[in-house]
Amino acid sequence: MARILREDAERLLNAVPQDQMFWCCDGRTVVSMRDMAEALDNMPDETFYYHANGEKCDFGNWVRDVIGDEKLARDLVKSPSRAQAAKYVSARVAFLDTKLTT
Repeated sequence: MARILREDAERLLNAVPQDQMFWCCDGRTVVSMRDMAEALDNMPDETFYYHANGEKCDFGNWVRDVIGDEKLARDLVKSPSRAQAAKYVSARVAFLDTKLTT
């Protein structure tokens, strides 16, 4: 397992540049993992399934390609529901937060 340093946690939790934000089909925007956790907690299931279904995994792709978190991206790809995806993101944010205090 790759070791996460404080600098890595900061980078992963930081907001991305505006031109790299995630745009949901309902107009909601996401600029960080914290935003994604909140968005997944509050978005309708229909919005989630528009972006995550048998044909695509926009959330996982964005987390991998823009945020740079391979582990969370893998978890999002296998998320069967919005609620599970929200749990994965919240847990990852909480884990990374622990690295900021050590």
